[in-house]
Amino acid sequence: MTEHDEKHLAKLRAHWKRHAAFPSMAKLCDTVGLSSTSSVFALVGRLVDAGYLERVDGRIAPTRKFFARPLLSPVRAGQPQPASQEEPEVLTIDDYLIDDPNRTSLHKVRGDSMKDAGIFEGDLVVVEHNTPVKPGDTVVTCVDDELTVKTLQLDGAGKFFLQPANSAYPPIFPRTSLEVMGIVIGVVRKTRR
Repeated sequence: MTEHDEKHLAKLRAHWKRHAAFPSMAKLCDTVGLSSTSSVFALVGRLVDAGYLERVDGRIAPTRKFFARPLLSPVRAGQPQPASQEEPEVLTIDDYLIDDPNRTSLHKVRGDSMKDAGIFEGDLVVVEHNTPVKPGDTVVTCVDDELTVKTLQLDGAGKFFLQPANSAYPPIFPRTSLEVMGIVIGVVRKTRR
C-alpha cells in the first residue's frame, strides 16, 4: 500500500468511527479528499485487494483488518531495549481478548472494591459466560439480586462467598442467592481521557 493509500485509509477509519457507516461512492470523494469518482473506485479496489474493505451487496464494508492495529515489538517496563525493525503484525482487540464473541460481554466497573486486583473505576471488564469457574476466579455475579465483580471463594463449610480486592470492604456472603454470570477474562483501561 502506498503512503497516500494509508492516508486515505486513515480518513475512512475516522469517518467510520464517527458514523459507523460509509457514504455513497460519490460522497467518498469528499471523505477521502479525492477529486473524481474514478480515483475513489481505484482506491477502493486497492483497499479491497489489501484486505481492508470488501464489497457487500454493491456497497463497501470494513473487514476485520480494517479495525486491526499494528502490534509492534514488545516494550520493556524495566530498562529500555533496542527498537525492533521487524514488520509489525496487525491485531484487533477482539482477536486478543475474545475467544468466543457469542459468549462474551463487557461491563463498565463502578467503585474501587477490586483495585488491588488491578480493576479500577471506569475500566471495562471482559466477561466470558457459560465457562466453568473455580474458587479464586474473578467473576461477575448476581448476589441477592445485585450485580457485582469480585473474587469467588469457598469457605470452610463448602459455601461460596465473594471476596473484594480492597481491605476497606468486607467479604460478601449471600443471604439468599448467588449466580455467577461469567468469569472476567480481561480488563481494558483507558489511561488518558
